[in-house]
Amino acid sequence: MASNATPTVFLVDDEPIQNEMLKDYLAERFNYTFNLYDNGEEALNNMRLNPEIVILDYHLNAHNTAAKNGVQILREIKERNPKTQVIMVSGQDKIQVAVDSMKYGAYDYIVKGETAFARMENTLKRINEFEESKFAYESSRKSIRFLIIAMICIIILSVLLLTNGPRL
Repeated sequence: MASNATPTVFLVDDEPIQNEMLKDYLAERFNYTFNLYDNGEEALNNMRLNPEIVILDYHLNAHNTAAKNGVQILREIKERNPKTQVIMVSGQDKIQVAVDSMKYGAYDYIVKGETAFARMENTLKRINEFEESKFAYESSRKSIRFLIIAMICIIILSVLLLTNGPRL
């Protein structure tokens, strides 16, 4: 997320009102491009858009009983794009769903409720901080690599000048 492009976030919930409320809440706080999906399969079909974050509901088959659940979608997202951060959301406070979510690569598991949006905001801030620190780390590694190469070149040139220096 350290790039200049606006990060893309997928919101995946089979309840359109929930998706819209979350989008409105987050849009006031973050500069993201939001794509809303009412099923996981549609989100998977659009993974070519390379979302940085996917906020994924666990129970995605309320309207379509044949739809995959959130953990199944999570697994496919992580197979296709392991760098995408996935936040699993559920109306059920089930330990097994939380464990499975984390086991298959979810960044966080949030139970829907009165504090869910605030918790989501905090989770997104942590993701942003993590991505910024990764960018800073990579930048410093490149700088150190450049400095080491420059020092080696200076040493080699110094040795060459001392051994093959100008002779009068």
